[in-house]
Amino acid sequence: MATEKKSAEKEYTVEEKLSSLYQLQKIMTEIDKIRTLRGELPLEVQDLEDEIAGLETRLQNYQTDIKNFEVSVNEQKHKIADSNGLIEKYKAQLDNVRNNREFDNLSKEIEFQGLEVEFAEKKIREFTEAIARKKDEIVKLKEDLEGRKADLVQKKEELDQIVAETKQNEEELREKAKKLEAQIEPRLLTAFKRIRKGARNGLAVVYIQRDACGGCFNKIPPQKQLDIKMHKKIIVCEYCGRIMIDPELAGVEE
Repeated sequence: MATEKKSAEKEYTVEEKLSSLYQLQKIMTEIDKIRTLRGELPLEVQDLEDEIAGLETRLQNYQTDIKNFEVSVNEQKHKIADSNGLIEKYKAQLDNVRNNREFDNLSKEIEFQGLEVEFAEKKIREFTEAIARKKDEIVKLKEDLEGRKADLVQKKEELDQIVAETKQNEEELREKAKKLEAQIEPRLLTAFKRIRKGARNGLAVVYIQRDACGGCFNKIPPQKQLDIKMHKKIIVCEYCGRIMIDPELAGVEE
């Protein structure tokens, strides 16, 4: 039974194997292009979302600052009211002093409370100015926030459109790739994926261009070029490790 199954399996020539690998490479390159096109926008969307979150946090902090300043203003107003009350009390006591010592003590208390009032009024002015500055910053911050939110809506629409336009194409390409992978022996497919993963541009199979490797552009000796053209064995570039094929098999005119 096992012998019958083995005989039923198609034996592919080296040329067919190389052709399948190159076709698979072309499909994967198209998928890479789709992922690259789509891949930039999600990063932009994520950056905008992070920026908006940061602006909203800053806005909340500014609003909290304003509330704290307002509380401080009220505290200073209470201090002024308390000090003014004490001043009135000490002034009334001045009419009933029995000696100079009591008079001096009361006068010093009145002077001290007067200074407390001045200091509290100064703090109120500072807090009020700080509130005004924060409100100005909030106005500008809200403008920036609205602008970023508008940018985010636009980027999301662009992303959704690209996903909608490319999803079907990508699914079709992946289905084609899956069928091709079934025709390639596991050892070759594993090597193909390993080379693709290590290649900067994702190219695992390249054809000779101007007597050089189409991946790293190092010169290929004439004898090796002839061996590649004969399709007797799978040959990899000694410099970059990519699988090499001749332009004719790739359907390219030199």
